[in-house]
Amino acid sequence: MPIPYLLVEDLKKTIGDKTLFSNISFAVNKGEKIALIARNGIGKSTLLNILMDDFMGKSHDFDSGKITWRRDLKVHYLPQQIDYPTEWATLSGGQKKKRLLDRVLDDEPDMIIMDEPTNHLDLSTVVWLEQQLCKSQVTLLMVTHDRYFLDCVCTDILELDQRQIFSYHGNYSYYLEKRAERIEQQNAETAKARNLYRTELDWMRRMPQARAHKAQYRIDNFYELEKRAKRTIEDDSVRLTMRSGYIGNKIFEGKDVCKAFGEQVILNHFSYVFSRYEKLGIIGNNGTGKSTFLRLLLGEIQPDSGYFDVGSTVRFGYYRQTGLPFASGKKVIDLVRDVAETIDLGNGERLTAGQFLQHFLFTPSQQYDYIDKLSGGEKQRLHLCMVLMRNPNFLILDEPTNDLDIQTLQVLEEYLMNFHGCLIVVSHDRYFMDKVVDHLFVFRGQGTIDDFPGNYTQFRASEQSTNIEQSGISNHKSSTTNLKSKTTYQSSHPRRLTFREKQELAQLEQQLPQLEQEKRDLETALSGVLTVQDEIIRASARYQQLMAELDAAELRWLELNEIPS
Repeated sequence: MPIPYLLVEDLKKTIGDKTLFSNISFAVNKGEKIALIARNGIGKSTLLNILMDDFMGKSHDFDSGKITWRRDLKVHYLPQQIDYPTEWATLSGGQKKKRLLDRVLDDEPDMIIMDEPTNHLDLSTVVWLEQQLCKSQVTLLMVTHDRYFLDCVCTDILELDQRQIFSYHGNYSYYLEKRAERIEQQNAETAKARNLYRTELDWMRRMPQARAHKAQYRIDNFYELEKRAKRTIEDDSVRLTMRSGYIGNKIFEGKDVCKAFGEQVILNHFSYVFSRYEKLGIIGNNGTGKSTFLRLLLGEIQPDSGYFDVGSTVRFGYYRQTGLPFASGKKVIDLVRDVAETIDLGNGERLTAGQFLQHFLFTPSQQYDYIDKLSGGEKQRLHLCMVLMRNPNFLILDEPTNDLDIQTLQVLEEYLMNFHGCLIVVSHDRYFMDKVVDHLFVFRGQGTIDDFPGNYTQFRASEQSTNIEQSGISNHKSSTTNLKSKTTYQSSHPRRLTFREKQELAQLEQQLPQLEQEKRDLETALSGVLTVQDEIIRASARYQQLMAELDAAELRWLELNEIPS
């Protein structure tokens, strides 16, 4: 029989006129490791705070419902914002969090409640925490967006959606499968209810005298049917397609760059030529210089020696880990309109500021909320919106996954996989890195940087196969031997087409003949076939756009054909 540690019954919470959740019920039993998943702003952190306030005996900060804890439990709570001991001012944020997690686990509590435990941790620490929690018998209730972490650690998923709780007994992969089934079933039921609602609505609109003779139960059923018919069908088809500005062959070159802060070496005679459409991931322990490298590239700080030479067509878009300093007292829609009233998506498609915000999952009502009232995740989503709306052709993303919900991450991943520009991303999110990057810079510390030709999962497999010191095998070789020289920064492995590049090459081989045919058709039309002035103007504009598309496609085809498959 399950041993209940926590029982939540019919809990309801509103903030102003917004209902976060209504009459939700769930249980946490001994030994379960449960993840709470929801969009930003739905109330995940609020729910965790309510539970801990109740556990600590504080006054109830919810509208109705009941929370019951098992007696004599030892519970630890790790919120997103933690007040660390002052004697830790000298440690980085990630180091502080690891030390605190170590203390919490050593204390052997019955239950731990954690809000985004992997935020600001480097990848090695995330893996360490994953392993500690997997082997521990501790009961967990946590909020996290780290999907590999969810898959490895969690036994159950609670999804907070449409102000309700949906429970899934399994890990993240199981949740995705069953959630898709739930959405499909819900959509079918809603469509059926809407068809029946139209019939019943016609009946309800008839003369009151005629309706008075009908059964009261049918009238009651109508109002219940109306609720089901008006239920929103979830739209999982949100896709962000943006025009990236033209980027020339010259991107940037680092030439013999050195940078140190005292005895801490960040770059040691670093040289590298960044190529067109390259997608680079940067990983490494906290304090090895990942963010400093980005600031050097952007010119925010200067190297001690050497230089970065950036191409004239490069237009950076920089998503900062620290977020943007949003002006107090400003509404979401006004912030976007300050940049542009309309946003060019390319191919002649334009969106108003409001329509663009909907791509980033801000509903029309949320667009008129004050920025001060947004959750941390919603502010980060707005930051991302502000970066992308300027149509950069070179994106630099420093920990973009912190505080973003899973749905926003999926939209961002889809966008980056189709982004026709250059990308550098620093992230501890392994799932995210696997989907969007082609190769990795591994910051080892003290200026040593390895270039690995693959994604994060492939890198981990390579590390495990080569770093065998702990297994005691005598023919151990340093993993860096198989990757890259400290000074040349060129992989000893021959560069080969990635799976995504092979797909891109196949698409280009289909696209190029189509573009060539369209070019011939337009040239024929412009040579005298068209006589209407408006048609000539439109054809001329399309011809100019087509030539740019054709030029970019041909250059990309040539680049890919130079790489061995």
